Amino acid sequence: MYEAPVPPWDFTDRNSFAFETVIKRWPVILTGIIDNIYCRNHDLGVSLPGKTQEEAAVIEEQIAEGKKIIGQIGEIKYDMARDRPLPRVPDDGEALADIYNTELEKLTEQGRSTWLTVPWLYSECYLYRLIRSFFVQTKYWKDYDPFLQQKEATFQKSSKAIYALATTMHELEQDKAKLASDPDNLKVIFKEMIQICLWGNATDLSMLTHLSHEDIQHLQSVGRDAQAARAEYILHDDQEKVWQHLTSLAGKTDSRIDFVLDNAGFELFTDFVFADFFVTYTPYVSKVVFHPKLIPWFVSDVTPPDFKSTTASLLSPTFFSDDSTSEEASAISQESRAHLLAMVKRWDSYIRSGVFSLSVPIDYPLGASDAKANFWTSPYPYWNLKELAPELYADLRESSLVIFKVRVRPP
Repeated sequence: MYEAPVPPWDFTDRNSFAFETVIKRWPVILTGIIDNIYCRNHDLGVSLPGKTQEEAAVIEEQIAEGKKIIGQIGEIKYDMARDRPLPRVPDDGEALADIYNTELEKLTEQGRSTWLTVPWLYSECYLYRLIRSFFVQTKYWKDYDPFLQQKEATFQKSSKAIYALATTMHELEQDKAKLASDPDNLKVIFKEMIQICLWGNATDLSMLTHLSHEDIQHLQSVGRDAQAARAEYILHDDQEKVWQHLTSLAGKTDSRIDFVLDNAGFELFTDFVFADFFVTYTPYVSKVVFHPKLIPWFVSDVTPPDFKSTTASLLSPTFFSDDSTSEEASAISQESRAHLLAMVKRWDSYIRSGVFSLSVPIDYPLGASDAKANFWTSPYPYWNLKELAPELYADLRESSLVIFKVRVRPP
């Protein structure tokens, strides 16, 4: 499974990211899920007075299921801290349970089936699939995303950068004719856009377990000075080759770009901005396909419901109403609000027309199974894509350019 030119992370180095993950990051994430369900149960309990007997019985059953999930997650957290063996993923009717259990059996035969002995990549993926199984095996929590509230709250805290980017795109609209007549101008904007899209990745909620609102806003800074300062952190830069490839697509009617999505919220917003640049302001791209995860994944990854709700949230006049202080809110002009509205309406029209599309139906519920998406929530590295997901691999080969959203973790 993990045979590759480079070895996978494991937990043998107590100073490694892998060891910190199981000792610090995961307990914080699991505690967050427990708190989320506890608060949801509390709200359900508060709603009981005034309900009919039948309605009250439904709510009480939902609360009982929530308590069971809390207990299951608490047990995993307890076992993790004591390096106990990983349990099998229950046969819950959703995709990949057999894949995870087959790999776990192999690891058990190798004597590597505990939380601190399995390969890091397997365990991180397994954890989110196991968590999903707790929700799937209920009557009332099947469609519940325990990270949704966190994703939306962080997205709402991104208003300053979002309005700034909306104004940037409006300025492009004003210069659209000039850009179209001068590829060199387009190239300059492309480099700006690729930086913006790259650093949208900074808002990864599975990583940022201790950052404040101000820390997140700093990471999301989109100014040119910030971009120049970050250039030194790019390990390998092939922007020139990518641009040459894009310009070679001129005149083609079926050129397509694919985004393998990472985080919801601000990063997905920057993906939309980049995609908008390609199809609205360049003659090189006619369609953009986005690839989501089908279950809640690594806290903040994009699911079909996240994708569908993004434009609706941005079009809502109240979505950012509680995000900023009065001083920050006053700095956002009516023009900036109008720029955002116009841009997102354009995206909405692209989604309806198919210029922007998901690789799976946009109305897919959590837990749906699809050959073009299951691989993204499997325990396998991307180097197994061709072998283990041939239908997805064949589809990606039809693309003119595939953009993977990954970031090298700190040592």
